Amino acid sequence: MKLLLDMNLSPAWAPYLHAAGHEASHWSTIGPATASDTTVMDYARTHEAVVLTHDLDFGAILAASGGRKPSVVQIRADRLSPEIVGPLVLSALKQLETDLARGALLTVEAGRTRLSLLPLRSNP
Repeated sequence: MKLLLDMNLSPAWAPYLHAAGHEASHWSTIGPATASDTTVMDYARTHEAVVLTHDLDFGAILAASGGRKPSVVQIRADRLSPEIVGPLVLSALKQLETDLARGALLTVEAGRTRLSLLPLRSNP
């Protein structure tokens, strides 16, 4: 799976994900740190990558746009190091790979994951 790591995650995630067999790039190696979330989403869509983030704004962008891609994985945890929350993320990526390939918003938190298929429907 090709993953694009948002600026709010440590670059240490890239080698961790590579070791698990994923293609992963941290945004800092691609574009400016000040890039908007929309810019990051556009890049991920164009390059068929899944966005990995701690930022809830990506889900809001998906809901507002009604977009089908890119998929977004949101990590909801206080401690974001790959050594601590990484096993949960890797497990979720493996279990839900097909849904993420189709287009989904995945939230990973201690003890559970939540998956919403895209496009998200915002309530009127």
